Amino acid sequence: MEVLPPEQQPQPVRAGGPDPGLPAPGILNHLERYITLLTRILFWIAGAGLVAMLVLIVADVIGIKIFSRPVPGGIELVGFLAVITIAFAMGYTQMMRGHIAVDFIVGTFPRRAKLVIHVLTGLFGVCLLALMAYYSFKYAGKLKGTGEVSMTQKIPFYPFVYAMAVCFVATLLLLLLELAKSIVKAVRQWTR
Repeated sequence: MEVLPPEQQPQPVRAGGPDPGLPAPGILNHLERYITLLTRILFWIAGAGLVAMLVLIVADVIGIKIFSRPVPGGIELVGFLAVITIAFAMGYTQMMRGHIAVDFIVGTFPRRAKLVIHVLTGLFGVCLLALMAYYSFKYAGKLKGTGEVSMTQKIPFYPFVYAMAVCFVATLLLLLLELAKSIVKAVRQWTR
C-alpha cells in the first residue's frame, strides 16, 4: 500500500460539500498557469537585459582602454537596462520566494496565528504593489506628456516607466494569487 505525503492526502469533505464562498482549486490552478507563464516571460526579458548590460559594459571598457573612445551614452544605456533587469525579474523572484523574509519571531507562533499574519502581509503587499503600479502609470503618462528624454542619447523615459508599471501589475497578480491561496488555506484550517 502506497503512503501519500501529507500535502497529497485527500482532505475530508464537510457534510454540505465544498464551501461555495471559496474559489474552486481548479480556478486558482488555471490562473496560476497563466501568471507563471507571464512571470517567466518577463524573467527572460530581464535576463536579456542583464546580458545586454554586460555586453555594453565590456564594449565600453574595451573602447576606453584600446581605442580611447567609450560607447556614447553608455552610462545612460546601462541605467535603462538596469531598470529592465530589476523590474522584469521582480515577479519571478517573488514566485521563487527569493525576497528577504525575517520570520524568526513568527516561526514561534501557533499555526493559526501564522496563517493570519501571512494573510495580513499578503494584503499589505497587494496594496503596496497596487499603489506602485497606479502611480507608475500616472508618472509615465506625465513623462510622455512633457517629452522628457535622457541627456546624451535623447531616449524618452516614459517607455521604461510604463514597463516598470506593467511589471508591478504582473507581480500584483502573483501576490493576489498567493493571497487567495493563503485565504483558502486559512479558512480550511480555521473550519476544521
